[in-house]
Amino acid sequence: MSGTPIEEFLGEAEDIIDSLNGDLLSIHGSYSSNRKIDPSLINNIFRAAHSLKGISGLFGFSDLTDLSHTLENLLDKLRMDKITLDENLFDLLFEAVDMLRSVVYGKAEEVDPPPLEEVEDLTRRLTAAESGQEEAENPDDLSCVGQEILSVLTEYEEHRLHANIKGGQNIVKLRAAFELSTFDEDLSDLQETAKDLGEIITTLPSAGESSDDKITFDIIVGTDTSIDTIEENLAGRPASLEVLRKGRPSKTKSPPPPAPPDEEREEENTGDTAAPQEPESTIEEPHDQDAATSLRTMSQTVRVDIGKLDNLMNIVGELVIAKNSLSQLIDKLRAELGFNEMVMELIKNSRTMERKLSELQSGVLEVRMVPIGQTFDKLHRNVRKLSRELDKDVDFKAEGGDTELDKLIIEDLADPLMHLIRNCMDHGIESKSERARSGKPEKGTVNLRAYQKGNHVVIEVEDDGKGLDYQKIKEKAGMVGLVDPEAEYRPEELVECLFSPGFSTADEVSEYSGRGVGLDVVKSNISSLSGAIDVESFPGKGIKFSITLPMTLAIIQALIVEAGGETFAIPLNSVQQGLMIKPEDIQTIENREVIELRGKTVPLLRLDQLFGLNKQEKGDGGPGPLPDEMQKLELQSGDTAPPGVAEMEDGGEEDIVYVVKVGIAERGLGIIVDKLWGRQDIVIKSVGGILRNVRGIAGATELGNQRTILVLDVVDLMEEAAVSLFSMSA
Repeated sequence: MSGTPIEEFLGEAEDIIDSLNGDLLSIHGSYSSNRKIDPSLINNIFRAAHSLKGISGLFGFSDLTDLSHTLENLLDKLRMDKITLDENLFDLLFEAVDMLRSVVYGKAEEVDPPPLEEVEDLTRRLTAAESGQEEAENPDDLSCVGQEILSVLTEYEEHRLHANIKGGQNIVKLRAAFELSTFDEDLSDLQETAKDLGEIITTLPSAGESSDDKITFDIIVGTDTSIDTIEENLAGRPASLEVLRKGRPSKTKSPPPPAPPDEEREEENTGDTAAPQEPESTIEEPHDQDAATSLRTMSQTVRVDIGKLDNLMNIVGELVIAKNSLSQLIDKLRAELGFNEMVMELIKNSRTMERKLSELQSGVLEVRMVPIGQTFDKLHRNVRKLSRELDKDVDFKAEGGDTELDKLIIEDLADPLMHLIRNCMDHGIESKSERARSGKPEKGTVNLRAYQKGNHVVIEVEDDGKGLDYQKIKEKAGMVGLVDPEAEYRPEELVECLFSPGFSTADEVSEYSGRGVGLDVVKSNISSLSGAIDVESFPGKGIKFSITLPMTLAIIQALIVEAGGETFAIPLNSVQQGLMIKPEDIQTIENREVIELRGKTVPLLRLDQLFGLNKQEKGDGGPGPLPDEMQKLELQSGDTAPPGVAEMEDGGEEDIVYVVKVGIAERGLGIIVDKLWGRQDIVIKSVGGILRNVRGIAGATELGNQRTILVLDVVDLMEEAAVSLFSMSA
């Protein structure tokens, strides 16, 4: 669950300061023990100060911005070796970290911030330290790397090259060519090997060495490892080694910085054991009056890896299954012993556990929910880039960014949304000249909206372009055999062709369209999230894509049904109502069974026929009695029923047909079943490779009697029944 902007700032700032403080402690520990300084850690604390300056400026905290900016300047001089580290400078750096923490802590409005004059005094002392130790660098000959590489080195990389040459390190170049599809992973693996050898000065693409299917990188490394050892470490790797400069034999990877003369004299006078203790006591012990505030956290936000939340949710899911099993056992005891004292106590405790488990489940789900605005922000940057590349002036508007979805759903949603937006900008929005001829503003509009609708979230992508050309869709679909060119089709039926693999209405193949890859991927990704996508076109005015998604895919409620002697679970968030109809109410249109419901035509699907099941009486193989605690919904007859289904007794009337009306977004379907047992919390598990390609199966779940049943995929079932996108709404 997201916090307020100030809470987000506090969490981010605290993480940065903790990182800065940790790296500074590591540097001080290394310096105190052997006078060695890891340049990467110096660079880390420089970047941390830079990041803190950036977010402080974003929130308008000028005092914090000025202080972190001054610290950043000092650290920049330090990483470039323009000033020398000593204990006095360490004292100042630690004091600056403490002051940053106090200033940020004051933004929480729980305590008074440090006096402004103290902040200004520290800023002046940081500025004095920055300018008071200037050192002139003695430039070595850096031409060993070649002018081509030297010309693109940053100031910091050039400095690190100079420092390695000055320290007598070997300067070597590792060159490797990687496949385009895996170069990021392969390059990262080679960089890890290079880090073990020494310091990576820079990593650059190799000019002129790459090809259409491969890309070549050069890694410049400073190392005191012998050339023979480097070659041994590279054995078996697709990398060549070139020695750019041989260094002096050395046992250390980087030279220790020279100790200041006055510090050397102090060590000689005081002895080995006393010297390192003094600075530690002055650096790490806070003043008494600040001890409480310096050790407390500044925000109530905790960042948790999503993997840990997944593990927690899996545990909750197992508890749900265990709770269902316990309810089954209690029902059996009650059937055997009646309502005696022990059974009543068990029922009472079981219901208490069920309530607490429900609260736990809701709490974990709430933690997993994040605002979709994070994805909207990323899309906004891509739209600006695409607008320039397509030479189309597009105004991108996003609404409903505070709408929350499960973190894992949002992660899988970014690509489908980008596909839809690219489709709108490339196919939908006309060129400036076309829009002018049509009387439209030169600037097109793409709107992205998100809002909650019941237990689903709806995301709409809409443009003000030309809309769909149904005649062109029919012609292209007829060319690839998707439709009969001579037949008549409703617009909503032609829309289905857009989501067919390999289908495209583009006349030419470009970087952005014409390959038939896009909307079919969108539909596949949305379906994998148990969602549906609808399309609505307004000729000459634009098009609207509507994505309907469940808020979470973790633990859901399901309706337990039986068809053809087998038991299935239907996700309850897609169940709209339960119906009892008579066989004569079923009509046949175009070889499809349908019923009329509230003036709309709803297609029917018989589960037993779909899966090739034979009706038979179930004995011990049935689902067994479900817990009495399971919630029930009333089953209604006719078309006036509110949403609901209910458990039916075995051996019901032969002339009654039980229908579960399901629907997602604007689509609907009636599923004919033999029995309806009730609803139950379930955890969907993967069915593995055996049933992965069977249409209509989303996974499997375990009932309270420890029997595994299949969970139906409602979206797949509606597509299998060839339900149109709009005319079947209910």
